[in-house]
Amino acid sequence: MLRHLLVLFLFVFSLYAADSDEILKRADAFMQTNNKSNQFRAYDDYKSVYLRAIMENDAQLKIKALRGIVKSGSKLHIDVSAYSDELSQYKTGNKPLPSPPVEKKYEDTPVLAPQKEAHDERKTEILYTSSKKSDDIKITSSHKLKSVRWQEGRMLLSFDKSINQNQVNYFTLYDSKKNTYRYIFDIHASMLTESQNLRKDGIAKIRLAQFNQNTLRLVIENDAKLNVRYKVENELIVINVLEEPVSQKKPEYVPSEPTPIRLDRNKTIVIDAGHGGKDPGAIGRHKEKEKIIVMDIASALKEILKSRGYRVHMTRDRDEFVKLSHRTQFANKRNADIFVSIHANAVAKANADSAHGIECYYLSNSRSSRAKKVAAKENSADLSDMNFYGKESFLNTLNKHNIVASNKLAIDLQRGMLGSLGGYSNVHDGGVREGPFWVLVGAQMPSVLVEVGFISHPTESKRLVDRRYQKSLATGLANGVERYFLNN
Repeated sequence: MLRHLLVLFLFVFSLYAADSDEILKRADAFMQTNNKSNQFRAYDDYKSVYLRAIMENDAQLKIKALRGIVKSGSKLHIDVSAYSDELSQYKTGNKPLPSPPVEKKYEDTPVLAPQKEAHDERKTEILYTSSKKSDDIKITSSHKLKSVRWQEGRMLLSFDKSINQNQVNYFTLYDSKKNTYRYIFDIHASMLTESQNLRKDGIAKIRLAQFNQNTLRLVIENDAKLNVRYKVENELIVINVLEEPVSQKKPEYVPSEPTPIRLDRNKTIVIDAGHGGKDPGAIGRHKEKEKIIVMDIASALKEILKSRGYRVHMTRDRDEFVKLSHRTQFANKRNADIFVSIHANAVAKANADSAHGIECYYLSNSRSSRAKKVAAKENSADLSDMNFYGKESFLNTLNKHNIVASNKLAIDLQRGMLGSLGGYSNVHDGGVREGPFWVLVGAQMPSVLVEVGFISHPTESKRLVDRRYQKSLATGLANGVERYFLNN
């Protein structure tokens, strides 16, 4: 109990570590990017300010936070209906909503004619020139990109002032499943136009975009391995991307060796197949049992993750009943890095033809009616656990430090499943939601409850008993796990 109070104290203290306006500005800047991780940080910031507003009884601050929660949550497919309803109450009440803050407009840096260089007489292909400003991101970097051009197999990025070596962070990624190589340059600079897709014969994709207000990101993607070298030369970054042996490369393009990002698979994962034994879970339209379907998917997921080098445990490996509280205790005893509980959904016959889709939930005392209905179904098997955990307020103090990580894990698992089911028609994205699921209470690691579909739906019920579809779901979950570990 003392540990839980300490966690709560640290969480509340962190709310006051920064000025509310500064947190909101930071969150607004994160929301202007197209990066999911940044948008999630924004969502978390808005919720922190919301809690602060409640504690300070500051209605105006609460309205600003609610706007941010609704906007960011909607982008991330998080169920924010309760927050939206609360915001609507302010809109229809007597209190006027404050006007949105007016953001400062940044002037374009004039584009100067490029200086004549020693290699100007060579054939040059212009890919990009700074021509118009973008209001999508609030720029804070002092260096501006003027142009990008190809010259004899080299990409030349020209800036408005000299670039230092420490302003460039270069790393590589290899996707073993897609067999693609990514060469990524994060440059402390900015571009004043929208994101660009650049083309070059022999290279699959080149993407140039403002990653955040401080960082310009260049991504070179190709199926074949490239010997990418670069050097910084005054206002230029010169990148050599020719496919030729390293021994034939000119020495002036040899940088400090970039270290490829390798995925750490020294992780322990606990998979929880929902229900079991005397608790069949949901019953499908053709008498399918949830406990059997989720056991099949969980077993397939275990084999895939083990084949990729992870340590994997299951809360049950046969048709047996396991109390809800014992499932997370099982994970805690094994010092698991993540906990994934797999379930299937169902609704009454009247709504069976319309209710469908894949959803991921993470622990929260959610006020949304949808989350409560799903949680009621999953919680109903073991009422003794609810008595064991006590009042609903227990959820308000437990696992605060894991909620953020659990939300990230849920987003990655959802993306993974949807990506692996791309070959199937009418796969519905139910989104990532908060929910008061007792099976997740007590987990000392990021934990997510996955609803793989509705066994009450005419199409999904058939798919969920199909081994090939189950394998696709398991593969998607495994991919989501790997994406989570790669980014966290």
